[in-house]
Amino acid sequence: MVWPIGQPAGERYETALRSRELWMEFAAGSGLPVRECGSIHVARREDEFAVVEEFAGQAERLGYQGSSLLTGDEVRARTPAAREDGLLGGLWSGTELCVDPREVLRVLPAWLSEKYGIDVRFGTAVVAADAEGVVTARGERIASDVVLVCTGSDFESLFPETYATSGLQRCKLQMFRTRPQPGNWRIGPHVASGLTLRHYENFAVCPSLLRLRERIAAENPLLDRYGIHVMAAQNDLGEVVLGDSHVYDDVFAPGEDAEIESLVLAELRELLDLPDWRLSERWHGVYAKNPGAASFTAEPAPGVHVTTGLGGAGMTMSFGVAERRVHDILG
Repeated sequence: MVWPIGQPAGERYETALRSRELWMEFAAGSGLPVRECGSIHVARREDEFAVVEEFAGQAERLGYQGSSLLTGDEVRARTPAAREDGLLGGLWSGTELCVDPREVLRVLPAWLSEKYGIDVRFGTAVVAADAEGVVTARGERIASDVVLVCTGSDFESLFPETYATSGLQRCKLQMFRTRPQPGNWRIGPHVASGLTLRHYENFAVCPSLLRLRERIAAENPLLDRYGIHVMAAQNDLGEVVLGDSHVYDDVFAPGEDAEIESLVLAELRELLDLPDWRLSERWHGVYAKNPGAASFTAEPAPGVHVTTGLGGAGMTMSFGVAERRVHDILG
Protein backbone atom coordinates (compact mmCIF):
# COMPACT_ATOMS: atom_id res chain seq x y z
CA MET A 1 0.00 0.00 0.00
CA VAL A 2 1.25 3.43 -0.97
CA TRP A 3 -0.96 5.25 1.55
CA PRO A 4 -0.77 9.08 1.55
CA ILE A 5 -4.12 9.41 3.34
CA GLY A 6 -2.49 8.14 6.55
CA GLN A 7 -0.05 11.04 6.85
CA PRO A 8 -0.86 14.18 8.88
CA ALA A 9 -1.56 17.35 6.92
CA GLY A 10 1.37 19.54 6.00
CA GLU A 11 4.91 18.53 5.12
CA ARG A 12 4.46 14.81 5.75
CA TYR A 13 1.37 14.60 3.54
CA GLU A 14 3.10 16.63 0.83
CA THR A 15 6.12 14.30 1.03
CA ALA A 16 3.78 11.33 0.65
CA LEU A 17 2.21 12.87 -2.47
CA ARG A 18 5.66 13.56 -3.91
CA SER A 19 6.59 9.96 -3.17
CA ARG A 20 3.46 8.89 -5.05
CA GLU A 21 4.59 10.96 -8.05
CA LEU A 22 7.98 9.24 -7.97
CA TRP A 23 6.32 5.81 -7.83
CA MET A 24 4.37 6.71 -10.97
CA GLU A 25 7.53 7.95 -12.72
CA PHE A 26 9.31 4.71 -11.80
CA ALA A 27 6.35 2.66 -13.05
CA ALA A 28 6.20 4.55 -16.35
CA GLY A 29 9.92 4.09 -16.95
CA SER A 30 10.27 0.49 -15.85
CA GLY A 31 6.95 -1.13 -16.72
CA LEU A 32 6.28 -1.97 -13.07
CA PRO A 33 2.56 -2.63 -12.57
CA VAL A 34 1.07 0.08 -10.32
CA ARG A 35 -2.68 0.39 -9.75
CA GLU A 36 -4.18 3.76 -8.84
CA CYS A 37 -6.82 2.06 -6.73
CA GLY A 38 -7.62 4.56 -3.97
CA SER A 39 -8.83 3.46 -0.55
CA ILE A 40 -11.90 3.22 1.67
CA HIS A 41 -12.02 3.38 5.46
CA VAL A 42 -15.19 1.41 6.16
CA ALA A 43 -17.43 2.53 9.05
CA ARG A 44 -19.59 -0.14 10.69
CA ARG A 45 -20.21 1.57 14.04
CA GLU A 46 -21.68 4.97 14.83
CA ASP A 47 -18.45 6.28 16.37
CA GLU A 48 -16.48 5.15 13.30
CA PHE A 49 -18.88 6.99 11.00
CA ALA A 50 -18.62 10.09 13.17
CA VAL A 51 -14.83 10.13 12.69
CA VAL A 52 -14.91 9.70 8.91
CA GLU A 53 -17.67 12.30 8.64
CA GLU A 54 -15.61 14.80 10.64
CA PHE A 55 -12.50 14.09 8.60
CA ALA A 56 -14.32 14.42 5.27
CA GLY A 57 -15.66 17.78 6.40
CA GLN A 58 -12.12 19.08 7.03
CA ALA A 59 -10.24 17.28 4.25
CA GLU A 60 -10.31 20.03 1.63
CA ARG A 61 -9.30 22.74 4.11
CA LEU A 62 -6.41 20.60 5.34
CA GLY A 63 -5.20 19.95 1.80
CA TYR A 64 -6.18 16.29 1.36
CA GLN A 65 -6.84 15.48 -2.27
CA GLY A 66 -9.80 13.48 -3.55
CA SER A 67 -11.37 12.63 -0.18
CA SER A 68 -15.12 12.33 0.33
CA LEU A 69 -17.73 10.74 2.57
CA LEU A 70 -19.53 7.66 1.22
CA THR A 71 -22.87 6.16 2.13
CA GLY A 72 -23.13 2.42 2.69
CA ASP A 73 -24.49 1.91 -0.83
CA GLU A 74 -21.62 3.96 -2.28
CA VAL A 75 -19.09 1.84 -0.40
CA ARG A 76 -20.61 -1.34 -1.84
CA ALA A 77 -20.63 0.19 -5.31
CA ARG A 78 -16.84 0.69 -5.08
CA THR A 79 -15.91 -2.63 -3.46
CA PRO A 80 -17.75 -5.95 -3.26
CA ALA A 81 -15.53 -6.86 -0.30
CA ALA A 82 -17.30 -4.70 2.28
CA ARG A 83 -19.76 -6.72 4.37
CA GLU A 84 -23.22 -5.36 3.72
CA ASP A 85 -24.79 -6.09 7.09
CA GLY A 86 -24.15 -3.23 9.52
CA LEU A 87 -22.42 -1.09 6.90
CA LEU A 88 -22.94 2.62 7.60
CA GLY A 89 -20.58 4.28 5.11
CA GLY A 90 -16.94 5.13 4.67
CA LEU A 91 -14.24 7.58 3.72
CA TRP A 92 -13.00 7.53 0.12
CA SER A 93 -9.51 8.69 -0.85
CA GLY A 94 -8.27 8.59 -4.41
CA THR A 95 -4.52 8.95 -3.79
CA GLU A 96 -3.56 5.41 -2.78
CA LEU A 97 -1.57 3.03 -5.00
CA CYS A 98 -1.18 -0.75 -5.06
CA VAL A 99 2.36 -2.04 -5.62
CA ASP A 100 3.62 -5.62 -5.21
CA PRO A 101 6.91 -5.43 -3.24
CA ARG A 102 8.10 -8.67 -4.81
CA GLU A 103 7.82 -7.11 -8.27
CA VAL A 104 9.57 -3.96 -7.05
CA LEU A 105 12.52 -6.01 -5.81
CA ARG A 106 12.67 -7.79 -9.17
CA VAL A 107 12.38 -4.68 -11.37
CA LEU A 108 14.02 -1.83 -9.43
CA PRO A 109 17.69 -2.96 -9.33
CA ALA A 110 17.83 -3.69 -13.06
CA TRP A 111 16.10 -0.40 -13.89
CA LEU A 112 18.50 1.58 -11.71
CA SER A 113 21.46 -0.11 -13.37
CA GLU A 114 20.17 0.42 -16.89
CA LYS A 115 18.93 4.00 -16.49
CA TYR A 116 21.52 5.45 -14.11
CA GLY A 117 24.47 3.07 -14.31
CA ILE A 118 24.14 2.15 -10.64
CA ASP A 119 26.18 -0.84 -9.40
CA VAL A 120 23.75 -2.88 -7.30
CA ARG A 121 25.44 -5.58 -5.21
CA PHE A 122 23.53 -8.40 -3.53
CA GLY A 123 24.99 -10.73 -0.90
CA THR A 124 27.40 -8.00 0.21
CA ALA A 125 27.45 -7.28 3.93
CA VAL A 126 28.88 -3.91 4.93
CA VAL A 127 30.76 -4.09 8.24
CA ALA A 128 32.14 -0.53 8.47
CA ALA A 129 31.51 2.93 7.03
CA ASP A 130 33.55 6.10 7.30
CA ALA A 131 34.48 9.26 5.40
CA GLU A 132 36.35 7.23 2.78
CA GLY A 133 33.59 4.74 1.95
CA VAL A 134 32.53 1.32 3.18
CA VAL A 135 34.20 -2.00 4.00
CA THR A 136 32.52 -5.31 3.18
CA ALA A 137 32.69 -8.60 5.07
CA ARG A 138 35.12 -9.85 2.42
CA GLY A 139 37.56 -7.10 3.35
CA GLU A 140 36.86 -5.09 0.20
CA ARG A 141 36.92 -1.30 0.54
CA ILE A 142 34.50 0.59 -1.72
CA ALA A 143 35.47 4.24 -1.97
CA SER A 144 32.82 6.95 -1.79
CA ASP A 145 32.57 10.66 -1.07
CA VAL A 146 29.20 10.19 0.66
CA VAL A 147 27.74 7.12 2.38
CA LEU A 148 23.96 6.81 2.90
CA VAL A 149 22.92 4.17 5.43
CA CYS A 150 19.26 3.18 4.97
CA THR A 151 19.06 -0.21 6.66
CA GLY A 152 16.21 0.09 9.13
CA SER A 153 17.12 -0.72 12.73
CA ASP A 154 20.04 -2.78 11.43
CA PHE A 155 22.27 0.32 11.36
CA GLU A 156 22.83 -0.55 15.04
CA SER A 157 25.43 -3.07 13.89
CA LEU A 158 27.45 -0.25 12.25
CA PHE A 159 26.86 2.56 14.75
CA PRO A 160 25.64 1.12 18.07
CA GLU A 161 26.18 4.35 20.04
CA THR A 162 24.12 6.36 17.54
CA TYR A 163 21.35 3.77 17.65
CA ALA A 164 21.34 3.72 21.46
CA THR A 165 20.53 7.44 21.60
CA SER A 166 18.23 7.54 18.55
CA GLY A 167 14.91 7.01 20.34
CA LEU A 168 13.92 4.52 17.65
CA GLN A 169 11.47 1.74 18.47
CA ARG A 170 11.44 -1.69 16.87
CA CYS A 171 7.99 -2.80 15.77
CA LYS A 172 6.99 -6.35 14.88
CA LEU A 173 3.95 -6.88 12.66
CA GLN A 174 2.16 -9.99 11.39
CA MET A 175 0.56 -10.27 7.97
CA PHE A 176 -1.15 -12.83 5.75
CA ARG A 177 -1.81 -13.53 2.09
CA THR A 178 -4.77 -15.48 0.67
CA ARG A 179 -4.77 -17.72 -2.33
CA PRO A 180 -5.78 -16.04 -5.61
CA GLN A 181 -9.48 -15.24 -5.46
CA PRO A 182 -11.66 -17.29 -7.82
CA GLY A 183 -13.34 -16.07 -10.98
CA ASN A 184 -11.22 -12.92 -11.35
CA TRP A 185 -12.94 -11.45 -8.28
CA ARG A 186 -11.45 -8.03 -7.48
CA ILE A 187 -11.51 -6.07 -4.22
CA GLY A 188 -11.09 -2.74 -6.05
CA PRO A 189 -9.66 -0.13 -3.66
CA HIS A 190 -7.61 -0.83 -0.56
CA VAL A 191 -10.00 -1.43 2.34
CA ALA A 192 -9.41 -0.46 5.99
CA SER A 193 -11.61 -0.87 9.05
CA GLY A 194 -12.73 1.51 11.75
CA LEU A 195 -9.85 0.22 13.88
CA THR A 196 -7.49 1.92 11.44
CA LEU A 197 -8.91 5.32 12.34
CA ARG A 198 -7.05 5.18 15.66
CA HIS A 199 -3.75 4.12 14.06
CA TYR A 200 -2.88 6.85 11.55
CA GLU A 201 -2.08 10.37 12.70
CA ASN A 202 -4.22 12.12 10.08
CA PHE A 203 -7.38 11.33 12.07
CA ALA A 204 -6.10 13.08 15.21
CA VAL A 205 -7.92 16.22 13.99
CA CYS A 206 -11.29 14.53 14.65
CA PRO A 207 -12.80 15.28 18.12
CA SER A 208 -14.90 12.08 18.06
CA LEU A 209 -11.78 9.90 17.79
CA LEU A 210 -11.49 9.82 21.60
CA ARG A 211 -14.91 8.18 21.94
CA LEU A 212 -13.95 5.56 19.34
CA ARG A 213 -10.68 4.83 21.18
CA GLU A 214 -12.48 4.44 24.50
CA ARG A 215 -15.06 2.07 23.05
CA ILE A 216 -12.42 -0.20 21.44
CA ALA A 217 -10.33 -0.27 24.63
CA ALA A 218 -13.38 -1.25 26.67
CA GLU A 219 -14.65 -3.92 24.26
CA ASN A 220 -11.35 -5.70 23.60
CA PRO A 221 -8.16 -4.45 25.30
CA LEU A 222 -6.10 -6.99 23.32
CA LEU A 223 -6.61 -4.92 20.17
CA ASP A 224 -4.67 -2.10 21.80
CA ARG A 225 -2.17 -4.40 23.47
CA TYR A 226 -1.15 -5.84 20.10
CA GLY A 227 -1.72 -2.65 18.10
CA ILE A 228 -4.20 -4.36 15.80
CA HIS A 229 -5.97 -2.57 12.98
CA VAL A 230 -7.03 -4.36 9.84
CA MET A 231 -6.56 -3.60 6.15
CA ALA A 232 -6.71 -5.48 2.85
CA ALA A 233 -5.12 -5.03 -0.57
CA GLN A 234 -5.18 -7.22 -3.67
CA ASN A 235 -2.27 -7.72 -6.04
CA ASP A 236 -2.36 -8.47 -9.76
CA LEU A 237 -2.24 -12.23 -9.08
CA GLY A 238 -5.58 -11.98 -7.28
CA GLU A 239 -4.07 -12.65 -3.85
CA VAL A 240 -5.41 -10.52 -0.99
CA VAL A 241 -2.79 -9.27 1.47
CA LEU A 242 -4.19 -8.91 4.99
CA GLY A 243 -2.88 -7.29 8.17
CA ASP A 244 -1.84 -6.38 10.71
CA SER A 245 -0.50 -6.00 14.26
CA HIS A 246 2.07 -3.74 15.95
CA VAL A 247 4.05 -4.91 18.97
CA TYR A 248 6.87 -2.61 20.04
CA ASP A 249 10.38 -2.84 21.43
CA ASP A 250 11.63 -5.94 23.24
CA VAL A 251 8.30 -7.40 24.32
CA PHE A 252 7.69 -9.46 21.19
CA ALA A 253 8.75 -13.06 20.73
CA PRO A 254 10.29 -14.56 17.59
CA GLY A 255 8.01 -16.17 15.01
CA GLU A 256 4.28 -15.75 14.48
CA ASP A 257 1.91 -15.41 17.43
CA ALA A 258 -1.23 -17.56 17.18
CA GLU A 259 -3.28 -15.29 19.44
CA ILE A 260 -2.50 -12.25 17.29
CA GLU A 261 -3.35 -14.18 14.13
CA SER A 262 -6.71 -15.19 15.57
CA LEU A 263 -7.54 -11.61 16.59
CA VAL A 264 -6.54 -10.09 13.24
CA LEU A 265 -8.47 -12.64 11.19
CA ALA A 266 -11.56 -12.29 13.39
CA GLU A 267 -11.58 -8.52 12.83
CA LEU A 268 -11.05 -8.99 9.10
CA ARG A 269 -14.03 -11.33 8.87
CA GLU A 270 -16.16 -8.64 10.53
CA LEU A 271 -15.03 -6.22 7.82
CA LEU A 272 -14.83 -8.26 4.61
CA ASP A 273 -16.66 -10.80 2.50
CA LEU A 274 -13.96 -12.66 0.56
CA PRO A 275 -14.88 -15.50 -1.79
CA ASP A 276 -11.88 -17.53 -0.54
CA TRP A 277 -10.36 -17.02 2.93
CA ARG A 278 -7.75 -19.78 2.61
CA LEU A 279 -4.28 -18.48 3.43
CA SER A 280 -1.26 -19.30 1.31
CA GLU A 281 1.27 -17.39 3.44
CA ARG A 282 1.77 -15.87 6.86
CA TRP A 283 4.81 -13.90 7.96
CA HIS A 284 6.15 -11.29 10.33
CA GLY A 285 8.48 -8.36 9.86
CA VAL A 286 10.36 -5.91 12.08
CA TYR A 287 10.85 -2.25 11.23
CA ALA A 288 12.25 0.84 12.94
CA LYS A 289 9.88 3.63 13.94
CA ASN A 290 10.76 7.16 15.02
CA PRO A 291 7.87 8.24 17.29
CA GLY A 292 6.50 11.65 16.37
CA ALA A 293 8.58 12.17 13.24
CA ALA A 294 8.54 11.02 9.62
CA SER A 295 12.07 9.61 9.81
CA PHE A 296 15.32 9.56 11.79
CA THR A 297 18.51 11.14 10.46
CA ALA A 298 22.04 11.27 11.85
CA GLU A 299 25.65 11.80 10.76
CA PRO A 300 27.61 9.38 12.97
CA ALA A 301 30.84 10.05 11.05
CA PRO A 302 31.91 12.71 8.54
CA GLY A 303 30.30 11.98 5.19
CA VAL A 304 28.19 9.12 6.61
CA HIS A 305 24.45 9.83 6.76
CA VAL A 306 21.84 7.58 8.36
CA THR A 307 18.20 7.82 7.27
CA THR A 308 15.68 5.36 8.68
CA GLY A 309 12.74 5.10 11.07
CA LEU A 310 9.90 5.53 8.56
CA GLY A 311 7.91 2.99 10.57
CA GLY A 312 4.98 1.38 8.77
CA ALA A 313 4.96 4.12 6.12
CA GLY A 314 8.03 2.93 4.23
CA MET A 315 6.19 2.11 1.00
CA THR A 316 4.40 5.44 1.20
CA MET A 317 7.21 7.77 2.23
CA SER A 318 10.50 6.25 1.10
CA PHE A 319 10.84 7.86 -2.34
CA GLY A 320 9.82 11.31 -1.11
CA VAL A 321 12.01 11.15 2.02
CA ALA A 322 14.95 9.91 -0.08
CA GLU A 323 14.64 12.80 -2.52
CA ARG A 324 14.55 15.41 0.25
CA ARG A 325 17.43 13.77 2.11
CA VAL A 326 19.68 13.66 -0.95
CA HIS A 327 18.91 17.30 -1.68
CA ASP A 328 19.81 18.20 1.92
CA ILE A 329 23.12 16.34 1.73
CA LEU A 330 24.25 17.11 -1.80
CA GLY A 331 22.55 20.46 -2.41
